[in-house]
Amino acid sequence: MSYQPPFQITNDILNIVADISRLLGHWSANDKNLLSPVLRRGNRIKTIQASLAIENNTLSIEQVTAVISGKKVLGLPHEIQEVRNAFKTYENLTSWQATNSSDLLSAHQSLMYGLVDDAGKYRDAGVGVYREKQLIHMAPPANRVSLLIDDLLNWLKNTDCHPLIASCIFHYEFEFIHPFSDGNGRMGRLWQTLYLSQWQPIFAYLPVETVIKDQQNEYYRALSASDKASDATAFIFFMLKALHSAMIEVTSDQSDQVTVQVSDQVKSLLSWLNNKEPQKLAIIMEALALKHRPTFKNNYIAPALEAGLIAMTEPDSPRSPRQKYYITKVGNNLFHSL
Repeated sequence: MSYQPPFQITNDILNIVADISRLLGHWSANDKNLLSPVLRRGNRIKTIQASLAIENNTLSIEQVTAVISGKKVLGLPHEIQEVRNAFKTYENLTSWQATNSSDLLSAHQSLMYGLVDDAGKYRDAGVGVYREKQLIHMAPPANRVSLLIDDLLNWLKNTDCHPLIASCIFHYEFEFIHPFSDGNGRMGRLWQTLYLSQWQPIFAYLPVETVIKDQQNEYYRALSASDKASDATAFIFFMLKALHSAMIEVTSDQSDQVTVQVSDQVKSLLSWLNNKEPQKLAIIMEALALKHRPTFKNNYIAPALEAGLIAMTEPDSPRSPRQKYYITKVGNNLFHSL
């Protein structure tokens, strides 16, 4: 008989799944490319800094940003290595499948490269989880890890649970198994993000780790409560609340950024593109009585693209002679609110 993780679906869980689903529906109705490139990068940096901070990395947002940008940072070498590893790993997120054990090991190899000797391998010894020198969880024996992970991934692949709930169950069960000698916390959070992003791509840039970092005691209490109850229910509810909070914050950040970035030039661009079919650059320039192409691209096109207010018909070929530009739903909504 295939493995079935123990959990219960409560009214609280159903209600918050409904709330998250409503937010997803709202995002989809407004624009499927909700986050601008700037916000995506910013959220990824927040994710990395927070996930590592949970594991006692002391680098600030500014320092993490500098490391990712290739700048020199005064900090402990292993903390700088953690940031580099995490950024590379999150950037490779789309190359892995959440239900594949080989991909799980590959991701751990990337995340823990140069930090532990057994990166990319399951632990070969017993391990306990300690908080303030007190043992709070003794993981299953090392010789059972591979089988337990295979069972868990097989369940994840075949479950008919709602993806939001399934991702939380996986996260809890993964932490319970504690398959690696180190890096289990950051791997559990990474893999939940991967699984959710393969259901809804926007989750790849949702910095839920920032909420977990701010509610770290509640995070560990939820893990402990699920351990004592021998089911994942308490942890499911905590993680769903964290996901919901992160979504609310992202919605607020997007609104703030769009408001800040709308210059008079961008406003005039949106005004002309509103209710029109996609148009070529030369036609837009002529309509706005502009003649200097570099200035037009720098002051009008680039900031509007970055904010997600306009989009290209040939996004994979920016220099295509067939390239045209059109106003997005986010741009259209903003134009009518100005």
